[in-house]
Amino acid sequence: SGLLWKSVLGEIELNISPSVYATWFKKTKLLSRDPDELVVGVPNVFTQKQLETQFRPLVKKALAKNKVECKKISYRVVSTGKNAASPAGRQGALADSGIKGKSWAQNYRLGLNGRYTFDSFIPGPGNDLAYAAAQAVANNLGKKYNPLFVYGGVGIGKTHLIQAIGNEVSKRDPKLKVVYVTIEQFVQEFTDAIRYKQTGAFSNKYRSTDVLIIDDIQFIANKEKTQEEFFHTFNILHESGKQIIISSDKPPISIPTLEERLKSRFQMGMLIDMQIPDFETRCAILKFKAEALGLKIEYECIEFLASNISTNIRVLEGILNQLNAVREINQVELITLQLAKRIFDNQFKKAGGRLTAKKIIEKTADHYQVGIDELMGPKRDKEVVLPRQIAMYLMRRELHSSFPKIARSLGRKDHTTAIHSIGKIEKQLAYNEDLKESLVRIKESLAV
Repeated sequence: SGLLWKSVLGEIELNISPSVYATWFKKTKLLSRDPDELVVGVPNVFTQKQLETQFRPLVKKALAKNKVECKKISYRVVSTGKNAASPAGRQGALADSGIKGKSWAQNYRLGLNGRYTFDSFIPGPGNDLAYAAAQAVANNLGKKYNPLFVYGGVGIGKTHLIQAIGNEVSKRDPKLKVVYVTIEQFVQEFTDAIRYKQTGAFSNKYRSTDVLIIDDIQFIANKEKTQEEFFHTFNILHESGKQIIISSDKPPISIPTLEERLKSRFQMGMLIDMQIPDFETRCAILKFKAEALGLKIEYECIEFLASNISTNIRVLEGILNQLNAVREINQVELITLQLAKRIFDNQFKKAGGRLTAKKIIEKTADHYQVGIDELMGPKRDKEVVLPRQIAMYLMRRELHSSFPKIARSLGRKDHTTAIHSIGKIEKQLAYNEDLKESLVRIKESLAV
């Protein structure tokens, strides 16, 4: 039954953001199962309520995909520590998170996942700058790039990278107070602190850190009191030379209802746009993660998965976890291309099918509102040349196509046209923010 729940969680992970998964599902476990009832263990009452209400359809859908039928799903709080589930326990936990006694030693490295290290992060063309900056921060806390603000789409490795900094710092100096928290958890703790009159303990917890890592800061939008609290926390830490690391799905300027004073603080240090990994990097990531799971997998299978999922590494990881569960349940030695196709072909078809040159051309034409015939034709107007060049760039990066094949796909006889076009886009990406944004939008549309 443990393997069953592992497979269900793998399915859920594909459909929600990393921070939501970590907050509500990561610490759940299957307690019992019979034809009438499935009982799932959760860490606290708050999680129980969320799973019973907000995530009920998602859980039922994931169970159905794993061919599990039961009349009722129940959630039972399984205590993970002293009074963990009770309001008093929550109040006590806030008080314990202050700076007295042994509580810091017990709590520090709060929230960090030991799997997220620099060694297990695969750098590539889309994230090598972020990787270098993260290492520079770990080597020069509070001095270089403070704050470090990393932004980019869902599932491209932001959480892994920012936690890798925390893990590296803790490994070098275990006495340092390192805290990782999603902004959703920060908001919830702040709400509890107000409710239970523990705002002093809450402030102490975050304002006495050496390294504060905040994930998914975009969710602070529309939360005025939390923004004010975070503003003061930021100032105190920054003025004390403490390191602040932040991730978001968009740059500060694009976060709606974010106070101007916070926007300016976030832009004081280093802003880095993390891009979606290219085909070769996706293959390398899959190979590395498969080896970490002890999963034997054909390289053709890795290429098949990497070419079908181009925008979200977390989805790839979830698929590997599902393949691992299949291997354990069916006692399969090697994951073959045929087996992966049998399991995931329908899923890929529903998601828009295998990525092809034709699909790239169509989605690029849609984005720029030009006709496919124009892209394929002889016109050299600026309105047509740019999308044509972008389509060529995406075919090279996402499909790993040869230059002659790219040229033929767009009705060109001379492959040097493709070489020139791709080179031009690569150079422009170094400074053209509008072009970067367009590429992100096109890549997102390719996953649909």
